[in-house]
Amino acid sequence: MNIKKSLLGAFMGLTFSGSVSVQAQQNKVDYDSVGKALAKMLMNRHYEKLNDDVLGPRIFDLLMKELDPAKVYFTKKDVDALEAKYGKDLHNRLLISKSNEAAREVHALYIARVSDKLGFAQKFLKDSDFTFDSDRKIKRSRKKMDWAADDAALSELWRNLVEEAVLSETLRRYNIAKLAKEQGKENPLKNRKSVKEVVSLKYKRMLQYALDENDESIADYVLSSAAKAYGPHTDYLTASEYGPFKANMDNEFVGIGALLQAENDGATKISGIVVDGPASKGGDLALADRIVGVDHLNDGNFVDVMFMRIDKVVELIRGRVGTSVGLKIEKKDGSFKRISIKRGAVEMKGDFAAGEIIESKDADGDTRRIGFLTLPSFYINFSASKNKCSDHVKSILLRMKKEGIEGLVFDLRGNGGGSLDEVRKMTGFFTGRGPVVQEKDFKGKISLQISYNKAIYTGPMVCLIDSTSASASEILAGALQDYNRAVVVGTKSSYGKGTVQMIMEVERMLPFNAQGRKRAGYLKPTIRKFYRVAGSSTQNKGVESDIVLPNLLDSLEIGERYMDYALPYDFIRASPGYKPFDKSRLFLKELKAKSEARSAENKDFGYLREDIARMKKRIEENVDSLNKAKRLKDIEESDKRVKARNKERLARFKVIQEEDKKRFTFYSLKREDLKLAKLPIFDPTEEDESYMLKLEDKVGDLDITPEWPSNMGPVKRESISILNDLIDLTETAKVVNVEPGR
Repeated sequence: MNIKKSLLGAFMGLTFSGSVSVQAQQNKVDYDSVGKALAKMLMNRHYEKLNDDVLGPRIFDLLMKELDPAKVYFTKKDVDALEAKYGKDLHNRLLISKSNEAAREVHALYIARVSDKLGFAQKFLKDSDFTFDSDRKIKRSRKKMDWAADDAALSELWRNLVEEAVLSETLRRYNIAKLAKEQGKENPLKNRKSVKEVVSLKYKRMLQYALDENDESIADYVLSSAAKAYGPHTDYLTASEYGPFKANMDNEFVGIGALLQAENDGATKISGIVVDGPASKGGDLALADRIVGVDHLNDGNFVDVMFMRIDKVVELIRGRVGTSVGLKIEKKDGSFKRISIKRGAVEMKGDFAAGEIIESKDADGDTRRIGFLTLPSFYINFSASKNKCSDHVKSILLRMKKEGIEGLVFDLRGNGGGSLDEVRKMTGFFTGRGPVVQEKDFKGKISLQISYNKAIYTGPMVCLIDSTSASASEILAGALQDYNRAVVVGTKSSYGKGTVQMIMEVERMLPFNAQGRKRAGYLKPTIRKFYRVAGSSTQNKGVESDIVLPNLLDSLEIGERYMDYALPYDFIRASPGYKPFDKSRLFLKELKAKSEARSAENKDFGYLREDIARMKKRIEENVDSLNKAKRLKDIEESDKRVKARNKERLARFKVIQEEDKKRFTFYSLKREDLKLAKLPIFDPTEEDESYMLKLEDKVGDLDITPEWPSNMGPVKRESISILNDLIDLTETAKVVNVEPGR
């Protein structure tokens, strides 16, 4: 299955809309011409120049990974034969307008292999009585494995895969039933289909997904591989994929405002409804409803969407603002109903910048206010010139200043980046006017991005990052670190994406009379690398934390350095006009010592260190046993460990929560709160359903791991402690009237 499409399917749980109708999508596109245009655009506009000897093998390698990333469909004989024919030739085929022929031939073989192996899996599943008493093992990840030598070896692999699927589902049910019994609850899976039926439906869905391809998606395999041969962030977006991409940047979607979830039996379940969205206002759609048919034009012609990929279902549901879509839904009681919903714009308010003020009281009754600001992405609605994250952050900072905060934590964890211009503006809120980031193009020309904003907040500051903080978030964190403006806290380093991409319309490179020109898609080439004001690139290396806290992410292969054909790390001269603040004012040595002492005594960080070591060992071993007794033993050991932790945490968290109630008051600073004369007090332990109503997860509710006191995990709590130390050291330095750090 196409990885990009799979991710888009998950990403598009909320229905988006572009201006293109389903009927228009039937227009044929000359993808041979698109491929030729794409190849020329890459040669002329990409940051890195590659010769044909490099490009051909790279494209082929990525094409195989795109089609069969787990290496469970093709044999080595298949791959060798395809490589002999196309391995060194794909780039040239693009240039002579013959790429689609290769795409179709490779895809036809892929479909044949998928059909064969999933058919084999279904038969083996039906005919086998599994005892799970062997000593056989299976690789958890096949990423670094070679292809199966031949069909016999591949069939043996599939016997193990099927057995593992049945064993995993069996153990999952065992564990859920056990937890339900221990908690005196009803088993949420008691009425589920048999294990074999569930696994069979999974294979049926996998096959349907593979077969559900059209000219656009088939061409996309080769065209995306050709783009990614230049680097992991260079990509080709089909016309269908561009809408969701743009919607993500805008942080605004057009559709019905419902979160979709694929069910094993082929239906699409409603697992969330956006508050005040089209579906919510209509009132006919409810949580747990299952979509089985979609009428795109709402004219009575329904399309059966059973076993259809989520992204395809979304494509049928989306449309222009103000138009209506018809849905055939199955209700909880098994009855069927046809409803109509008028499409509309849906703001993803939960993904906007948000803040809170944490007011703490010490033993003497003195109070301190600190700000905690969270930014999920650097979003901006380019077309409407609204929903700018810099505007939202500015408003929050101004209100925080008005409320008298003494310090600030800026949380960039999980922030994958976004608009370069937004981060340029935002950096100045903390550093004042001056250089923010340097950019170098393929000619070696260096340009400078400057913020002209006056500083809004100049007090003590901590910047939180993790290994998923990327791109624009690395520019901000890197600038704050280079200017000695904030203490960077988090994982060992951020993601390491130090490149700039630009969206280009492929149609501009095609003749005006080219077939399907308007749906030729988009190229997103890397056009520049960016560098920190001190001269270092974030590429591959990322931004390294001043204070590292234990994090399970550090045990996983997350980051640019793990991506195929990533550009290398390098550095240039420091930016003209770069004048850092006095580094001694950060008191890094003292802060690090205090944090390490707390971290060493922190029970939850201790648990994390144990989990990190266990995870690293498991990843290194990379095997799962097919022996049920051994797997049950592992489950029992894990269960024993979790119960012991939960028992300890319940007692400890109860004490901490009571202390928090006496010590802390939390004030909400969402966008809608800024208009209020008095900020609302909120309880961080209560679930926020102000933006989206979500389906109850009865299986998830069996997890009785205690919630963090005041909804503050160890990293957030420690970042606040570090900030408080920084405030205290800063105040002490002022009182004794000596130069900080001396």
